[in-house]
Amino acid sequence: ASFKELRGPALEPPILGEPATWMTFLISYWGEQIGQKVRKITDCFHCHVFPFEDQEEARNGVLQQLQQQSQELREVLGETERFLSQVLGRVQRLLPSWQVQIHKMKAVYLALNQCSVSATHKCLIAEAWCPTSDLPALQQALQESSSEVGVSAVVHRIPCRDMPPTLIRTNRFTASFQGIVDAYGVGRYLEVNPAPYTIITFPFLFAVMFGDVGHGLLLFLFALAMVLAEDQPAVKGAQNEIWRTFFGGRYLLLLMGLFSIYTGFIYNECFSRATTIFPSGWSVAAMANQSGWSDAFLAQHPMLTLDPNVTGVFLRPYPFGIDPIWSLATNHLSFLNSFKMKMSVILGVIHMAFGVVLGVFNHVHFGQHHRLLLEFLPQLTFLLGLFGYLVFMVVYKWLRVSAAGAAEAPSILIHFINMFLFSRSPTNRPLYRGQEVVQSTLVVLALAMVPILLLGTPLYLRWQHRRHHLPRTPSGPQLDKAGFLNSQDGNTSVNGWGSDEEKAGPPGDEEQAEFVFSEVFMHQAIHTIEFCLGCISNTASYLRLWALSLAHAQLSEVLWAMVMHVGLSMGREVGVAAAVLVPVFAAFATLTVAILLVMEGLSAFLHALRLHWVEFQNKFYSGTGYKLSPFTFAVED
Repeated sequence: ASFKELRGPALEPPILGEPATWMTFLISYWGEQIGQKVRKITDCFHCHVFPFEDQEEARNGVLQQLQQQSQELREVLGETERFLSQVLGRVQRLLPSWQVQIHKMKAVYLALNQCSVSATHKCLIAEAWCPTSDLPALQQALQESSSEVGVSAVVHRIPCRDMPPTLIRTNRFTASFQGIVDAYGVGRYLEVNPAPYTIITFPFLFAVMFGDVGHGLLLFLFALAMVLAEDQPAVKGAQNEIWRTFFGGRYLLLLMGLFSIYTGFIYNECFSRATTIFPSGWSVAAMANQSGWSDAFLAQHPMLTLDPNVTGVFLRPYPFGIDPIWSLATNHLSFLNSFKMKMSVILGVIHMAFGVVLGVFNHVHFGQHHRLLLEFLPQLTFLLGLFGYLVFMVVYKWLRVSAAGAAEAPSILIHFINMFLFSRSPTNRPLYRGQEVVQSTLVVLALAMVPILLLGTPLYLRWQHRRHHLPRTPSGPQLDKAGFLNSQDGNTSVNGWGSDEEKAGPPGDEEQAEFVFSEVFMHQAIHTIEFCLGCISNTASYLRLWALSLAHAQLSEVLWAMVMHVGLSMGREVGVAAAVLVPVFAAFATLTVAILLVMEGLSAFLHALRLHWVEFQNKFYSGTGYKLSPFTFAVED
């Protein structure tokens, strides 16, 4: 056998039409038996065999025949490709409608598979939840479809003990806030929904930690751009996961930026710089005239002290926010620490007390009026008797102690510690007359609420159980009040939860379940311990507002001092300053967006999320329900 490599362009197989490297070889043999063996070997390796004729004319004839066959194959393949291209073009135009039809058919048959077949009446029976407000539309749709197909459809309300699903209608503005609440847990049926209050409290607590006019303005403009372009298909249909996350929370980001601008004006910080919107309430001239500061004195004392006790030094409070003169003071950080720490405690106690008050609506709505006396009042008394009193001392000291008595001002921290120790400090004078008696009374009153929380509800339920002798049969939610038609998912029947009385009642309604005193007492003990210890830990948890706000302000200050301030100080001439400020400002803008907006913003968002989930919602919100999943042709992600 003689092997030869072909020179020139690579041969193309007539069927595939793709370049391939072929090896051509010539085999000569003597004898028919050897020829049969050679043909078997070539057939085994799928080789193309062409007999080598002795005469040149015969070889040319074979070559022409092969060329003609190749040309015919190419024409056939070309016609086939053109035909397939036409067919696929028509399919491409019809493909979207086919996909819609397939999705609809799949959804319809999936719903039909969940129906039960009545052999006697020869019909399908479907059990479904439906809001009462949508019943007219449902009946009209059934009438229209029945008239078209000639088959009647009947709607019946059936009694059931199952806990209905939760349906909260949202729009493009409220959807992101409701998503924050549902991420913690879907509320049980007719339970108080914290989402309306979260619309204000979440952006505000975020802004307390993120407060800066400049950073809040950038966040606001970014969210505003998404809101204005929300109807554009390119923006709405973007598939990037990060972008879709931002776009879904655009209204949340809008309020977060707006509230950050507001708190930034209160802190008087714009990219860590103070702004003088109103004249300062402090006068240096009055201090200079009183102390007789001369040029020599000013040269020897780079730091000056302004005494508010000197007449004319402190004229009036700043109209809004913090006076810009504090940005020049060496005790600026100490002043802001004290202010933000006290503000965090005040906001935390108000937020938690509001959560406890919202629990009243659950108790009243579900008819659990005994919980108002045995749970709500003891909880509110315990919280306000200890930490509400702490807020009172802070506000009272602000109003009572003036600059003249600041040196002898009592320490609130020491008073609060002595309050629990039932002791007094001889060096720390009281804030008001009879303070020790008031504090001792509040501690005793708060401690007296603990056994009421622990034993009140279990003993009441036990007394009620003995009075009726038999456990109360759960009646389930009234259909007219519930506003839903009864339904089941594919896993249970209409009476699948008939014996599960815990799920039939409202959140925490032990009266409707079979009464077992040990279980009720254990549940109440866990609830009492969680609340009492949680009041202490949750109040301390709100100090993250102070910590995150301080961290954001200091990072912004460091970024300005290490980047922008250096660039402004490097060149005084116009040309040099322009050449230096361009890269410096680019670096400053990049670091501001990457660190202060993205990283700090995400950190403040997560901390605000924790404050709502743990510190606020656990006071009244169980989050043990399930969403209403209506039939829809929409394809979920």
